[in-house]
Amino acid sequence: MKKIVFILMVLFATVCAQASAQVKEGVTLSGQPTGQPPFPVLSYKELPNPKTVDPNQWKAAKTILIGWGSTDIRYPKEVPSVAVSKSVELVAWKGERVAAQLVVSTKSPLRHLNYQVGEPINGNQKIGRNNLFSGFVRYVMTDELNKDRQGGCGARPNAAAFDSSLVADPIDHLSAEIEMKVNSTQGIWIRVWVPRDIKAGVYSTNVTVRDSSRVLAVLPLRVRVLPRTLPAPSDWTFHLDLWQNPYAVARYYGVKLWSKEHFDCIKPLIQLYHDAGGKVITTSIIHKPWNGQTYDYYNSMITWIKKMDGSWTYDYSVFDRWVEFMMSMGINKEINCYTMIPWKLSFQYFDQATNTMKVVVAHPGDEEYEALWLPFLRDFASHLKAKEWFPITCISMDERPMDVMQKVISIIHKADKDFKISLAGALHSELSDDLYDYCVALRMKYTDEQIQRRKAHSQITSFYTSCEEPHPNFFTFSSPAEAEWMGWYAAKAGLDGYLRWSLFHWVKEPLLDSRFYTWAAGDTYMLYPGARTSIRFERLVSGIQSYEKVRILREEFVKNHRSASLKKIDNVLRQFDEMNLYKQPAYSVVKAANKVINGL
Repeated sequence: MKKIVFILMVLFATVCAQASAQVKEGVTLSGQPTGQPPFPVLSYKELPNPKTVDPNQWKAAKTILIGWGSTDIRYPKEVPSVAVSKSVELVAWKGERVAAQLVVSTKSPLRHLNYQVGEPINGNQKIGRNNLFSGFVRYVMTDELNKDRQGGCGARPNAAAFDSSLVADPIDHLSAEIEMKVNSTQGIWIRVWVPRDIKAGVYSTNVTVRDSSRVLAVLPLRVRVLPRTLPAPSDWTFHLDLWQNPYAVARYYGVKLWSKEHFDCIKPLIQLYHDAGGKVITTSIIHKPWNGQTYDYYNSMITWIKKMDGSWTYDYSVFDRWVEFMMSMGINKEINCYTMIPWKLSFQYFDQATNTMKVVVAHPGDEEYEALWLPFLRDFASHLKAKEWFPITCISMDERPMDVMQKVISIIHKADKDFKISLAGALHSELSDDLYDYCVALRMKYTDEQIQRRKAHSQITSFYTSCEEPHPNFFTFSSPAEAEWMGWYAAKAGLDGYLRWSLFHWVKEPLLDSRFYTWAAGDTYMLYPGARTSIRFERLVSGIQSYEKVRILREEFVKNHRSASLKKIDNVLRQFDEMNLYKQPAYSVVKAANKVINGL
């Protein structure tokens, strides 16, 4: 099945590459010419490295050094790797995805670097080639935290004001080979998705690295499969909410919004979200719910129409197509509808009397605001019930003050008392009972009583990170282990999951330059065009798997009265405190935690 999915991903990438092909030269958001047509998909050239090669660093290096490195390291392109091993053993539950990073450093040019991953076997048992994934770890332009090192928020109109460099992050599964220049380093990511129905034991294979047909190295890879089993991603309990931006996909690939070609381009991206256990569909019910803070702003998926007689009607056709598409991809646990409280309190609608689009400005608490929203909410509730989506739909708000939220909640309940409501924002105990899905910033801590009360009412309780956190975070320059840290923290805090804003709010040329003019580089996306995954996304999935493993072990140990084992889990989770990251880096904490959990 996974082999079929991979073939489809390549097919969709080819179709979308044809759609996005243009002849003019691309330019990044920072104004840097890319030296190639804009919006590449199948193949592309990385931007020139702003970091110069230090010949002294390469003097003692071998002509070609190839070995197993660490998935915790973004290997600099211009620096020789040194700490590599000739063999590696990965430890996994059945059903788990585990990965290794192979590293090549060369003092001489390699024109056609390629590799082949053999099928891991144990006697007559095979993991299967369709369960293997690999790609070159490519380099994208990044920047840094703010100068005070306290976060990555704030305007960045001048890229020169921040230290920029190429950083390893996109994993390019679409390139069969790559060229390496003199004195350069290249990573290769290899992931094994262990089948759930396989026998425990050690599975062995080799990875062969070549330049054209010349063999450069043959490296053994072992996977030790433990007797425990992880559920399929669709059965994970972790509430993963990664916002989607279909408008960015249409712009990048040059396809018509909501066309078959548009959905074909989105499909492999959503497949990655599904395979990560994604639960939530992001929808926009008004124009520019976030005041256009992304490079590709959201239009409304619902057209508001004021008729000649002053009454309202609503066109849900785009909303329905998007939701139906996402559900067909297996994303079917929650529909979040943004938003009744946009950052700019203006609302767009089509006026039949004048045959034009108009904008009304209204604030929560005003009569005009309720007159605008109450008819819509009542009609929307009827539509959702007819589609049988009402039980999983939330009217969603993002980082809005408590007094404003209370006014809006009152209108929602007036429209339909059973409407679910979600908020990603500050922690207010006064709002908790009214919010089905409550997500607060990492620095804000629910009380144990709040968490237990919400669990008793089957409400979703989670956390998010944004540009505010220096560590842990998802910037392209962040330590890879910080992405994995998120799942462990959710387990420690007793939370249901994690939200981030987003999967693919792409910048202008996301494959080449992850810098943005408002936040630190990489803040706006995790996945790349061509449905390329990233080091960050892969490590996020690893953390979610750890969350599920902790849950399974706890349930077993409570049932079997294994208090000593439960204490070991608690001792491990206690280390996942964001303030500790200033003393002990995420990779150290995560590595130690994985060793303990896999030993139970």
